[in-house]
Amino acid sequence: MITTVTLNVAVDKAYVIGEFKKGEVMRVQKCTNTAGGKGLNVAKIAKLCGEEVLATGFVGGHAGAYVEQMLDEQQVKNEFIHTAGETRSCINILAQDGSSTEFLEPGAPVTKENIEEFLKKFESMIDRSEVITISGSVPAGVDVDMYARMIKKIKDRHKKVILDTSGALLEAGIKAAPTMIKPNADEISALLGVPVVSRTELIESGKKLQARGIEYVVISLGGDGALVIDGKHVYHGKPPKIDVVNTVGCGDSMVGAFAAGMARGWDAEETLKFAVSVSAANALTMATGNFEEKDRKKIYEQTKVEIVE
Repeated sequence: MITTVTLNVAVDKAYVIGEFKKGEVMRVQKCTNTAGGKGLNVAKIAKLCGEEVLATGFVGGHAGAYVEQMLDEQQVKNEFIHTAGETRSCINILAQDGSSTEFLEPGAPVTKENIEEFLKKFESMIDRSEVITISGSVPAGVDVDMYARMIKKIKDRHKKVILDTSGALLEAGIKAAPTMIKPNADEISALLGVPVVSRTELIESGKKLQARGIEYVVISLGGDGALVIDGKHVYHGKPPKIDVVNTVGCGDSMVGAFAAGMARGWDAEETLKFAVSVSAANALTMATGNFEEKDRKKIYEQTKVEIVE
């Protein structure tokens, strides 16, 4: 089983509009609501990949109940800790010029009691899981070392863990040496304190991170796919050109596909090709954390993986 952790759950709203005009009343042409937060996107993708999935984290209020309802409708098993605060909403405005503008609400604060309840439940979830993913931001009330503490618990039980976050949470989390991390160029630059732009710089920086005890460093390259550094080789997986609909959730889709590959015991090269095709297929849908299998198969056939080093 794959367990996905989302401490900062959201209702994701995608608004399709015409021209974006600041300071004016905008009429939304289409609105799509999905159960969001990075880890829930991962859960939905892993489920679509055919894996048994359990989603966990914090939810609260009417919006939290709505998230649970949406997951239930998608048959994504979930066990959340319920909080007093209302689950947040995140809005992505998609204009006709292809631009995407996101408004991300902060998460409602959680209490020490909420955290203790979660960690107690999380212990049993680790024992039931083969792979655990930890994704995204945290609400107020959660310490910056929370992910590092969770990773230690997972590794003590000899399970695999993927960490996908940024900033101080990533900096603290990698000290616990998760199985895999998935930073982009900006996140790597922030971690190492130096600008990282070219592919060569990304590879060298990724090697430095991998040497800290992280088995797989996966570097997102947007439309150019991703790099994987595993200590033996450096792989570059590149998808074909596609007509993008919505890029929100593409990184999470990659994490969900990597988790599926890990659960199946695939090697890095095969998992990368699969993950790149899933991520690109997600970009062809309006809903976050979603793809059509026919799209994925077509993209998979055209995805190239090369051994860079």
